[in-house]
Amino acid sequence: MMSRQAPPPSLWRADKPLLLASRSGARQALLRGAGIPFEVMAADVDERAIEARLLAEAAPPGERAMALAGAKALAIANLRPGRTVVGADQILALGTEGLHKPVDRAAAARQLTLLSGKTHVLQAGVAVAMDGRILFEATAAARMSMRPLSPAFIEAYLGLMGEAAFANVGSYEFEGLGIQLFGEVDGDYATILGMPLLPLLAFLRSQEWLLA
Repeated sequence: MMSRQAPPPSLWRADKPLLLASRSGARQALLRGAGIPFEVMAADVDERAIEARLLAEAAPPGERAMALAGAKALAIANLRPGRTVVGADQILALGTEGLHKPVDRAAAARQLTLLSGKTHVLQAGVAVAMDGRILFEATAAARMSMRPLSPAFIEAYLGLMGEAAFANVGSYEFEGLGIQLFGEVDGDYATILGMPLLPLLAFLRSQEWLLA
């Protein structure tokens, strides 16, 4: 008689995996590392239109990041009734100026030149939605002090990064080669990668979807 192999132990207690409304590899890695089962269903929302409206209302970066996260979560929750959806977003603020993902190498070089030798703030938001309503939202900030970068370094860095430099605001992947850009950081690692993970885990435990 063949013995049945026991399923691997898990802290996850919900019937179904989370739905992550993001294609971000960094956010997927955060959930995977925390032992949270998830499926990916990227949200199709007009982020720039939402942000433009919030900027017109003088909303601070944290509020904008949380609103974008909520919009993504709601977009997928409306398509998948009964599923728990997580949305996340991130705003890079240099003083009063907000930056977005560069469209090409020249734009990436301009961003790095602008950020060189300065401190900027990454404001990350996370939201959980189900059946057309927001169940939870949180925001967290990280202060990122970029060291002075020489033009030669910027060119070499962008050559090594290739198109990956265009996938992230600020033109860097902190979890990879992008860490070379910084002299000092003050903030939670998960926030830097674009998702305030500890508040999210606390909420999931409060709903008994995670073993406490």
